[in-house]
Amino acid sequence: MEFFRFDSDVSREISQFSSHNAGISPIIRNKTATVGCIHLKDNSVLGMHPAACPQLFLIVDGEGWVKTAGGEQIAVQKGTAVYWSEGEEHESGSYLGMTAIVIEGPDLDPHQYLKPL
Repeated sequence: MEFFRFDSDVSREISQFSSHNAGISPIIRNKTATVGCIHLKDNSVLGMHPAACPQLFLIVDGEGWVKTAGGEQIAVQKGTAVYWSEGEEHESGSYLGMTAIVIEGPDLDPHQYLKPL
């Protein structure tokens, strides 16, 4: 058995796309998928950017918001999964702090197991 850390203390800052108070702890990257833990602190923004491939954003703690280009902020909380298609411009943030697992990959299809809201 081995143990690893992916908490905010071992995350690296995300500054691209005018982001602030945001970090990521990379977890896995292979030929078909990338998984990381996004840490959004108080008053954070992970700036508007296109999804490089299909992306699933699983909120595991806290609450915040997400939006697409030209759209309004939509509140999200622990237990919510947000899916963005390849190329879809999106942004996320939090006023009080939020942690999310992000899964990216060309064959990602959340409809296989998750029920849409």
